Amino acid sequence: MNETEAEMTVRVLVTGGGGPAGVVVAREVARAGMVPVVGDADPQGAGLHLGYESVVLPSAREAGFAHRLLETAVRRECAAVVVTVGEELERLAGREREFTDKGVAAWFPAARTVTACLDKWAFAQAIQGVPAPGTALGGPGALPGPWIVKPRRGRGSRDVHAVHDPADFPTLLRRVPEPIVQTLLPGREFTADCLIGRDGTVHAVVPRWRTQVRGGIATRGTTFADPRVPDLVGRLTGALGLTGLVNVQGFLEEDGPARVVEVNPRCSGGLPISLAAGADLVGQYLRLLLGGEADGAALRHEPGVTTVRSFTEHRVHGFGPDVRTGAGS
Repeated sequence: MNETEAEMTVRVLVTGGGGPAGVVVAREVARAGMVPVVGDADPQGAGLHLGYESVVLPSAREAGFAHRLLETAVRRECAAVVVTVGEELERLAGREREFTDKGVAAWFPAARTVTACLDKWAFAQAIQGVPAPGTALGGPGALPGPWIVKPRRGRGSRDVHAVHDPADFPTLLRRVPEPIVQTLLPGREFTADCLIGRDGTVHAVVPRWRTQVRGGIATRGTTFADPRVPDLVGRLTGALGLTGLVNVQGFLEEDGPARVVEVNPRCSGGLPISLAAGADLVGQYLRLLLGGEADGAALRHEPGVTTVRSFTEHRVHGFGPDVRTGAGS
């Protein structure tokens, strides 16, 4: 069996197939010469109808989620699992050994990392000393304005409001679940897709301007290069214990440091923009996941690449046997 044939035997279970991150990871798994098995808790998730093998997975909220995910990976003869949903990582943190003991390569962030990234108040406490907006719990306190009100736990820019008039606080603080308040940062908003080794080595940082955002996901962006962004990522890696494919969001002014507003302990839905600039982030992540070494040359990106994302509709004629039989089939 030659190397290409060996790669084709590697089956990879990809979770979150109903979201943009899961879809792009599944496609990149296939591009790397491996076989994606796409899973999601929603039988009509887009990634389950792209022509790849698919399976309905339990929701992260369900009891025994980690065990059932592992059971599915073993039954589908997957050599590895890639998780693209933050809430799933909460249930999987610290459980890599259970997967590897069954022959399934897994890479889950530490529990403290996931908690700090998904809980914005915990995040503010964990990154003290790293450039970031002032943050207060439940109200603005003494924070200077203008402000941003957002949920303590949330994603996709849901329930996020800019506040310029303090008179708006009473209504917004009642409307937003578990609100936190931050000073609205000046400058230009960016996102950085990053690959960080298990030992904390930052292998790649691909920053892009968030030119157009819909539903919290970048649909148009332009890659750039600025040494302040890798410096920020390095500091965040030390403060949070970041590893794997992660996404850093922040702001840059003409002068001063890059400032972070959020870190996702998983890959982003806007990842195709970084891939289009030449950085093989998913392919190199898979190499690290399966015990190999990252190829630095494959992770270089071209600044100034603008990418506009498009969406494709798929007509679903019915559910195949993989989908009908449910989780763990």
